[in-house]
Amino acid sequence: MLHRILASLATLALLAFAPAHAGPLVDVGVVDRNTGEWLAQHPHRGDLWVAGTPGNRYSVRLTNTTGERVLVVLSVDGINAITGQTANPSQAGYVLEPWQTTEVTGWRKSMSDVAQFVFTDLGDSYAARTGRPRNVGVIGIAAFREAPAYRYPQYTPPAIARGSMEKRVEAEAAAPAGASRGIAANDAAQQQSIGTGHGGREWAPTSRTGFDRATRQPEQVSEVRYDEYRRLVALGVVPRRHGPTRRDERPRAFPNGFVADPPR
Repeated sequence: MLHRILASLATLALLAFAPAHAGPLVDVGVVDRNTGEWLAQHPHRGDLWVAGTPGNRYSVRLTNTTGERVLVVLSVDGINAITGQTANPSQAGYVLEPWQTTEVTGWRKSMSDVAQFVFTDLGDSYAARTGRPRNVGVIGIAAFREAPAYRYPQYTPPAIARGSMEKRVEAEAAAPAGASRGIAANDAAQQQSIGTGHGGREWAPTSRTGFDRATRQPEQVSEVRYDEYRRLVALGVVPRRHGPTRRDERPRAFPNGFVADPPR
């Protein structure tokens, strides 16, 4: 009996020291920067979808839900948003401090600026222009915990991690002349309506930091698919609107989440 009690106490002790975090390491959202609104996520047949508006800029919002640093490898249309390589979890990513939220607004061009993410026609997407249209329409992350032996000072902006598992590719890929033929040959790409373009440059400073991954494989892999609203209706992801949508015209203290650009 005494042995059973001791065994039970040992089990309770182990449970007390087990990590309490059971959700995802990182929450992922997509924000339309032209309107300042979060894009609603629609579950459909195991996927999450958002409706993008062609011509609008967008950002990927990443939130670290833990009290420790995490590394997030961001893939847009199957391309690493930092290096421009065809995305793989072993590559460079953004390091988020405990509980940090940041918005990635574009393709990383240098340590100080990015080319904005823009919803655009499929043929004008960065992936299609560089001959890689197969995975257009998917935003994904691979998240890693940090190995516990290392502790680094905090940084306000999200930093880019470089490890022994990947080599940074500095050169920007040029658009091949035969990209349009590649799109026509890919049935999946023909069905997709929009992709992510290589928009205007904007200031987005970052810094480098070290990060030792706790595991070789990511602890979390998440995807959000996107397309035009009309395509989401055709796929049955969202219901078709019937008649005009009435808007609440009452004044509101907080009508939008962000400061929109003024009219030109």
